[in-house]
Amino acid sequence: MNRKEDLCKEFIELYNVVERVRKKCPWDQKQTPKSLIPYLLEETYELIEALEENNSEKIKEELGDVLLHILMQIVMGEEEKKFSFAEVCKNLRTKLIIRHPHVFGNVEVNGVKDILTNWETIKSQEKEEKGILSGVPLNMPSLLSAFRIQEKASHVGFDWEKTEDILPKLKEEFKELEEAITNKNKEKIEEEIGDILFTIVNISRHLNIEPEGALRKTNKKFIKRFEFIEKKIKELGKDWKNLTLKELDELWELSKTS
Repeated sequence: MNRKEDLCKEFIELYNVVERVRKKCPWDQKQTPKSLIPYLLEETYELIEALEENNSEKIKEELGDVLLHILMQIVMGEEEKKFSFAEVCKNLRTKLIIRHPHVFGNVEVNGVKDILTNWETIKSQEKEEKGILSGVPLNMPSLLSAFRIQEKASHVGFDWEKTEDILPKLKEEFKELEEAITNKNKEKIEEEIGDILFTIVNISRHLNIEPEGALRKTNKKFIKRFEFIEKKIKELGKDWKNLTLKELDELWELSKTS
């Protein structure tokens, strides 16, 4: 049996198992496409964590968990006669062929920039009633959403030429935030904080740094150092409320060397 035959066999058997689980398991029978959303999100974040750790075994497991949710959504869609598995596959295959004219057609490209520009142009032609930014999900994490919005705009030429060009804009936004804080205008403060975050995402994108991942690493770093402080406070037999800010700052600096 060659690789493709083996893949087809395993995939069909997996799909049959998912169908049976849906029909026979009381818990799975109660689920709806919407009720499984929190679990799908959880499994997706677990996959992201495994990818960041570059843990092959964990990646393999988490890919399977995400695939299970995709197949379960397809099974439920077929039950309600909304679509078939074959239609899902056909739609995806057609989309990939249409959006890769440099692979399946005669279109010439000069690098990745041309490919991305073509992708957005073709996509907008497919959905004439929608704009270039319409494909960004509104419920995606805000930093990632800002990254994708800016990325899509850049594909059609709406972008800063150099990273250095964005820095004065960041300084301008900080100045506007200072003014809003001085004036105690909460609505304006919120707006300026949003502008600063959006500008920082722009800088991150230009430096090829994914901001959601960068912040996730900082969160993990903070948790690690904060847990170190908690441990030290217990070892010293002290209480948080009896420690001065100076003492806490000293413990924080100590956590950096642990």
